[in-house]
Amino acid sequence: MLQRSGMGFGALGLAALFSDVGALEGAQSSVGKAPTTRGPHFAPRAKHIIHLFMNGGPSQVDTFDPKPALEKYANKPLPVSFRTEARTGGAMPSPWKFRRYGENGIPVSDLYPHVAECIDDIAVIRSLHTNLPNHEPSLMMMNSGDSQFARPSMGSWLTYGLGTENQNLPGFVTMCPEGYPVKSVDNWRSAFLPGAHQGTYIDPKTEDIDQIIEHIRNPHLSLGEQRRQLDLLELLNRRHQEKLQRESRLEARIQSFELAYNMQMAAADAFDVTKEPQSIRDMYGDDVQGRQMLIARRLVERGVRFVQTWHGKGQPWDQHSSLVERHAKLAGESDRAIAALLKDLKQRGLLDETLIIWGGEFGRTPTGQVPYDGKGTPNGRDHNHFGFSMWLAGGGVKGGTVYGATDEFGFAAVENRMHVHDLHATILYLMGLDHEQLTFRHAGRDFRLTDVHGRVAHEIIA
Repeated sequence: MLQRSGMGFGALGLAALFSDVGALEGAQSSVGKAPTTRGPHFAPRAKHIIHLFMNGGPSQVDTFDPKPALEKYANKPLPVSFRTEARTGGAMPSPWKFRRYGENGIPVSDLYPHVAECIDDIAVIRSLHTNLPNHEPSLMMMNSGDSQFARPSMGSWLTYGLGTENQNLPGFVTMCPEGYPVKSVDNWRSAFLPGAHQGTYIDPKTEDIDQIIEHIRNPHLSLGEQRRQLDLLELLNRRHQEKLQRESRLEARIQSFELAYNMQMAAADAFDVTKEPQSIRDMYGDDVQGRQMLIARRLVERGVRFVQTWHGKGQPWDQHSSLVERHAKLAGESDRAIAALLKDLKQRGLLDETLIIWGGEFGRTPTGQVPYDGKGTPNGRDHNHFGFSMWLAGGGVKGGTVYGATDEFGFAAVENRMHVHDLHATILYLMGLDHEQLTFRHAGRDFRLTDVHGRVAHEIIA
């Protein structure tokens, strides 16, 4: 008895030590599988997230933040001074009209007439701000909470904190048609978190499952033969891992083999939108954006924790020129599909447990940008990190509300200012996680998504 009880105290200390280094991260149902569902810190408002990333920076004064004062100063200098990346001209009024929608008469521009029909389910945040006006650091900040160093992304933190509900699909899926966005995989990497929490990249440009996910089927071996190969490979890897004292990259590779095997059946079903009724496919639209939104709904139905959809590679919303034509094109590609996603989730009873996030990495200036050659009329907008708009809908959000405000010209957040750290804290709260308690010890300190910042915006929580 004394021997067992004495050794028991030692085991307690050993468990704490392993926990610090992540060795006991998540109770695993079997070797090589990703952690299953864990308990949140408190009762969650949402179980899943769909992040609609409008990369490049959509203009807030042309979408969800009307500024009639720009009409007064059209093509004239504004009576405020500010610094931007490039030369700017006079005030540039929005070429789109704003109309009031919903029970509270929230104004939405004509760029998004279909999304406007869902405004009673949406909380518009007009007071976002971030640290820098460059794409790369702002993308990193929005996705991982740090503008300089590669840190775990929001999707990785969520799967680390909550686990997954489906062992046959990744807990974190990111879709970007035609290739990677700016900063590539840094936008969805797990960094120092275990590799099982890395985002899985999917290219949804086609309906062909073999093109959406490369090597989804093995043309040479049956599933049974693959299983025997994987069992042997896992045995050899585990022996090797014992010598390396649980090397994290090897653990991630073992888990990726298991996930790839499991996905051969589940992914082929989840990504096959042809199984949907024609009426549903028509509602979303027969294009890339419609396909992305429909796949996103099918993934959260199957328990995927975090789904991120990108509006094309590069920076499609980055309109330093030709803003009228290009914003209209991009909004036209996504408006119908986004509204279909909101309506479809709602009619299936899934909107209450799915948090939808819309926005880019920053906004744009209320002034027109002078062409780089110094010739011609300003017809675009420069980057603006001092104030921009995003919106949340679904899981736990107080729909039909507007939170915060920019100044009369739409340049800087002035009322209920919300930094990206505050946004992350609020998102984690809606998922049942305390952003100050969701930590991981690395390099001698406890890291978290919100670093040492973050305030939950309880005002937009139902």
